[in-house]
Amino acid sequence: MAVSTSTGLLIMETSKNKVFVLFGGTGDLAYRKLFPALYNLNVRGCLPDDYQIIGIGRRDYTAEEYIEIIRTWVQQFSRLEYTEEGFDALARKIRYLQMDMKDVMAYERLGEFYEELGISDNIIYYYAVSPELFRYITKGLTVIHKRNEDNKVIVEKPFGKNLEDAGKLNRELEDFFRCENIYRIDHYLGKEMLMNIMTIRFHNTIFKGIWNKDFIDNIQINAFETVGVGSRAGYYDQSGATKDMVQNHLLQILTIIAMEEPTDNTADAVHKAQERVLDSFRPVQSGEILNYMVKGRYRGYTEEENVAPDSKTETYAALKFFVENERWTGVPFYIRTGKKMGKRESEVRIQFKGDNPDEANVLLIRIQPAEGIVLKLFIKKPGTTQEIVKVSMDYWQSDVLENIMNTPEAYERLIQACRVSEKGLFTEWEQIQKSWSFVNKMVALYAEEGGDVHEYEPGSYGPLEANRILAPGSRWIVEDQT
Repeated sequence: MAVSTSTGLLIMETSKNKVFVLFGGTGDLAYRKLFPALYNLNVRGCLPDDYQIIGIGRRDYTAEEYIEIIRTWVQQFSRLEYTEEGFDALARKIRYLQMDMKDVMAYERLGEFYEELGISDNIIYYYAVSPELFRYITKGLTVIHKRNEDNKVIVEKPFGKNLEDAGKLNRELEDFFRCENIYRIDHYLGKEMLMNIMTIRFHNTIFKGIWNKDFIDNIQINAFETVGVGSRAGYYDQSGATKDMVQNHLLQILTIIAMEEPTDNTADAVHKAQERVLDSFRPVQSGEILNYMVKGRYRGYTEEENVAPDSKTETYAALKFFVENERWTGVPFYIRTGKKMGKRESEVRIQFKGDNPDEANVLLIRIQPAEGIVLKLFIKKPGTTQEIVKVSMDYWQSDVLENIMNTPEAYERLIQACRVSEKGLFTEWEQIQKSWSFVNKMVALYAEEGGDVHEYEPGSYGPLEANRILAPGSRWIVEDQT
């Protein structure tokens, strides 16, 4: 069977992998995303009949209890229609093992569990746990395996707390797993419209010729959530919006928007093109960081459960980047992300040049919750007057029923890509390293120069102070959602 990759290539779906081991198997990510994704893959016939899925967690469940819990989540969150027959086929593949992931001796029991099930190698390990557990798991696996050439690992973001910590985690993983078998997941890269950006850019002459400083005034990338920190408060208060979203998801989007056309359709060529964008960022000099970065925090954040009363953590960040190369010199790239915002959206807004912002064409690439493309342009209003009005040319993914029925969701696509060794949808260490390095410098400068964390009202679009990073004559693009 042939499958389409992130880069547009077709590869043959040949995978020796027949085991999926999920550390963090009783966590929210496992229940909401991973098991529904595995259900969809199984219904589609992507998992062999003898495939085995092992959930590992600290809760004291029997296999039967575990499967019934999974059933309720799959019923609610699977993309494909839930059927008892379909779920029972998945359930026959699922096993559960209770263990303390910090206890090295517990991995001897995991090895014995493998022996009972006839498992030896060709395993995908999924680390759906806090990064602080990565090193315990990797060390524990050495009890079972030597540096096995066939095993793979998928690690969730955030990859480390900072550049130093990320580097240490990476070295520990590479000491055990082969570099090409480490899959650093960024689920944004599995989203349909984000994958479509390269097609929009490189396969449409109308955009290919004007995707540069001569025609584009600025580019804005938003990732807004209407919810607060909720159950993630313990983690989030140690991270904040900048590390949680900017360093990974949003810089990934920026590099795809800004990169030169890759030399070919391989994952390696795409990654190298993205890295060249990161290498081209204009360094922020001492004394100017307040014109490049603003932090905010929604009113009431410090009253949330598991948040320190004196917390200085930001729930909002706005940043400005310049890509200093022939294509982009002088064009500001703005990133905004925040919690408890006025609406939920992940979107790229490309404003073309015009006499003023009200008279500029705008291309919107909507990544979530609705996926689509909107081009704002001008026409003469029908009638006898010469009035000119702005109209929209829209394409919505949800309007095409066939796409909804056949398009995998992000985690479904990413798990299958790992199974068939397609790395185009994953982040390479060089990208993580360069992203961390640049963002760390901005965060450090902001602290050194006394940057405040400005309060904003829940339901707004962040603090007004974010306006200060805008170039003269620019403004945040505000478009209706119709």
